[in-house]
Amino acid sequence: MTRSDTVLSQTCSPATSDGVEDPRPVVTATRRITHRAEGIAAADRMVPEETPIALSYGGTTHAVMMASPADFEDFALGFSITEGIVAAAGEIDAVEVQDLGAGIDIQIRLRDSANRRFEARRRRLAGPVGCGLCGIESIEEAMRSVDEVDASQLRLTPDDITRSVRLLSGLQPMHRQTGAVHAAGFYLPGKGVVMAREDVGRHNALDKLAGALSREGISGQGGAVVVTSRVSVEMVQKTAAIGAPFIIAVSAPTALAIRTAEAAGMTLIALVRGDDFDIFTHPDRVVTGGARHVA
Repeated sequence: MTRSDTVLSQTCSPATSDGVEDPRPVVTATRRITHRAEGIAAADRMVPEETPIALSYGGTTHAVMMASPADFEDFALGFSITEGIVAAAGEIDAVEVQDLGAGIDIQIRLRDSANRRFEARRRRLAGPVGCGLCGIESIEEAMRSVDEVDASQLRLTPDDITRSVRLLSGLQPMHRQTGAVHAAGFYLPGKGVVMAREDVGRHNALDKLAGALSREGISGQGGAVVVTSRVSVEMVQKTAAIGAPFIIAVSAPTALAIRTAEAAGMTLIALVRGDDFDIFTHPDRVVTGGARHVA
């Protein structure tokens, strides 16, 4: 990586416990038998840890995700934002992380107005028979509409697009060790990838990125979300919740993701391979010629 490709920050390690006294490792060494053309041998390999993490509101578990045991507070805040439970970090009163041995429980306490909205939503989704997310209500929740993003100011060059993916690849220490985790980063023209998070789950990585951006007060409107995965409709929904007008991915999108990005006014760019990429929605925001950003 050249000096011009230096990033502003990088995070993906168990360096912070987010309230857990004895932080869990995010990667573990395991013994394996390798079969290669040159023969068979015993060797060690680093593999990522995967832990059930419960996200609980007001003492009641709302969701359990299989995730990397790191960046818990970012996860709590980002999940709350991208799932529409809160609009901003200020609506969360407290986050407490509890290691239960078998998994992690993140207890999230909402402020009064946000808690009232969430309780009303939970009652609506539970329905009169108390079956939780079921039937037409669960379908409507999964297919929730997204607010249109503000893309009035941001334009990216082809160089921005390819650089964003290259820079993100340098912010994946867990992936370099294991080859088995996803990453989500936030690219600002002229600055590079200013924030990145990794996780065994692509949605979790994006949630953790959303939480980190919110905690740092970085607005999504001025940059692009960059992901190492395919683009599903959920990835578009979460990017819209961040407020980013671009999502850039190394893999392909689904048809529903394309339709959702189009309706949200989001530019969806995928299949970034070296200098090659495909633009699926709002291609007018990718400009060629003229000045190029240097990050």
